[in-house]
Amino acid sequence: MENVVIVGSGPAGYTAAIYTARAGLSPLVIEGMQPGGQLTTTNDIENFPGFPEGIGGSILMAQMRAQAERFGARFQFGEVVKTDFSQRPFRLDLGETTIESNTVIIATGATARYLGLESEQKFIGRGVSACATCDGAFYRDVPVVVVGGGDTACEEAIFLTRFASRVTLIHRRDELRASKIMAERVVNHDKIEIAWDSVVEEVLGDDSGVTGVRIRNVKTGEISEIACAGYFAAIGHKPNTDAFAGQLEMAENGYLITDGVKTRHEGIYAAGDVCDSIYRQAVTAAGTGCAAALEAERFLHEHHGQ
Repeated sequence: MENVVIVGSGPAGYTAAIYTARAGLSPLVIEGMQPGGQLTTTNDIENFPGFPEGIGGSILMAQMRAQAERFGARFQFGEVVKTDFSQRPFRLDLGETTIESNTVIIATGATARYLGLESEQKFIGRGVSACATCDGAFYRDVPVVVVGGGDTACEEAIFLTRFASRVTLIHRRDELRASKIMAERVVNHDKIEIAWDSVVEEVLGDDSGVTGVRIRNVKTGEISEIACAGYFAAIGHKPNTDAFAGQLEMAENGYLITDGVKTRHEGIYAAGDVCDSIYRQAVTAAGTGCAAALEAERFLHEHHGQ
């Protein structure tokens, strides 16, 4: 029987582990199939407070983990495949083992959607990104491309004009899916070009990173290349919530619905990108991880005398 089980090991999960461990609750962290989460695919982070020279994503996650471990957090590699939150203690099925806990903090994050190209995956962290806010400043005075046609893609493209010399938005249709006002801003922006009716066939690059993309016009079949140093996928994120289907309230897009960090089940909390479809930043995830930990601590004190 556990006091606190934290599912996920990104900024939200590790922060929750630090706080609950310092409270003497000996949390168990289920690290998932990608310990450290999305941040481990980011080479340089310049917007996390406390690191004026920047820090590598994997290094930051390793330091967070070590800090939690120092205070008594325990770690288990595995993936939660099914849950039963109908009564306490809550049950988490990891396939070969089942864990019971008085409280659960869900910090499983979200997975960026990519096109699925082998070349795209090859350059993740070396020119390929799914977060303009995170990585845009690395592309000052160089051309970049954004793939997508919705509000997110338009927002990312406009944001990138602050840094890039040119932004090319690649969209597979002949009109944007974004809201009218966002579409108009993109179409009328003097630093944004749009490659209509086009899909990315291949991300081009060398040992230094991305150098361009090869695109195909879906109407004419014409193949062309666009030179760029950065490639931003803006076709959405998928929250990692499959294991909680039928157990927790979710929005249509799969994100957990919370009141702050509280789910509809007393004693179960959610933090980070698994319930945040708007900000999706390491620092906001860490903040909600802290909040979830404090709520779990209060709950255990009130109900179990911990």
